[in-house]
Amino acid sequence: MHDTVKVRFLDRATPPHIATLILLAGLSALAMNIFLPSLPGMTAYFDTEYRLMQLSVALYLAVNAALQIVIGPISDKLGRRPVILAGIVLFLLATLGCIFAPDATTFLIFRMGQAIIVTGMVLSRAVVRDMVPQDQAASMIGYVTMGMAVVPMVGPFFGGILDGLFGWQANFWALFVLGAMLLWLTWRDLGETATASGLSLGRQFRQYPELFLSPRFWGYALACAFASGTFFAYLGGAPFVGSEIFGLNPAELGFFFGAPAVGYFLGNWVSGKYSARFGVNRMVLVGASINAAGVALSMAVFAMGHGSVLSFFGFMCFVGLGNGMTIPNATAGMLSVRPHLAGTASGLGGAIMIGGGAALSALAGALLAPGTGAWPLLWIMFLSAVLGVVAILLVIARARQLAGLDDA
Repeated sequence: MHDTVKVRFLDRATPPHIATLILLAGLSALAMNIFLPSLPGMTAYFDTEYRLMQLSVALYLAVNAALQIVIGPISDKLGRRPVILAGIVLFLLATLGCIFAPDATTFLIFRMGQAIIVTGMVLSRAVVRDMVPQDQAASMIGYVTMGMAVVPMVGPFFGGILDGLFGWQANFWALFVLGAMLLWLTWRDLGETATASGLSLGRQFRQYPELFLSPRFWGYALACAFASGTFFAYLGGAPFVGSEIFGLNPAELGFFFGAPAVGYFLGNWVSGKYSARFGVNRMVLVGASINAAGVALSMAVFAMGHGSVLSFFGFMCFVGLGNGMTIPNATAGMLSVRPHLAGTASGLGGAIMIGGGAALSALAGALLAPGTGAWPLLWIMFLSAVLGVVAILLVIARARQLAGLDDA
């Protein structure tokens, strides 16, 4: 919609600068897992069980998913800017609650409240689709989702350092400071991009069936959800594998945990450079296939008895590469099925992705135990990756069917 409007940084009378959108997505993602290396220490601090503290990931993702269902339609009705600003303010309050929580239950309650920052992740993508058409949106979303996935992959590295120097609360103080800075930047730079909806909020929500009945929407959404599901399972299980199986301390775990960032950065660069040339369907298929191949190679090495810290975390670079190609292109396709419902589609698709991620994260945490090795996690990741390939193949088949109908 705004492709002919010149963007001026820190001028909210124009659409936002790409840097603001990247940072919005980045903080949403950083809040997901910067504190993961601190989970063992937090378990001891609150005098509870590791599995209870691991719920700080699964519960966060579950609330995150639920919020996305309502955020999209609300932003389609009220606009992107006010919803994003309100989300950041509520996130800051929830973060303070996490810092000063007296017990594990209170912490988990405020931790769920932190999920409101998902507004930045969901609506940064919707803003892109407001501004440019599908193939160009895929390229631009590729850069925006660098923040969405590279940041949480490298975040635990810095989280481990902060934990070692100042304790687990330092991670949440870092989130508070970054959130306050982002609030100022968003207030100054984020211009409204959504076209005013003439529908009531109730009627806006009733637009969901239009998406539910679209096979292509479901194909893109599930391709994105299953491909990224490998990473969410990794979030839930890798801290256990690193600390309990390979004996890594928080700083070491944070360092190795960020291995997929290398691949994801490259995958996003490939998306930004080539999506407009090759189209979103081909990019998603290649990315989902690389994702599955990376996990399969890791499983093969473990099956041969050569599994190690380097092999386990090293092959996760392929998972990052595949996701870097899959997520932005599948997201652009998903938002373009019904362009007038971009915010709603972003929210619903994100809910499907994050909700599935919450389930996979919790499942990985529940199945991993002393004596299981890394196998439960690897199987969950592999099956999710394969289903991502199947989903995009169904989209491609549907596209060919529609093309045949048009020719007829």
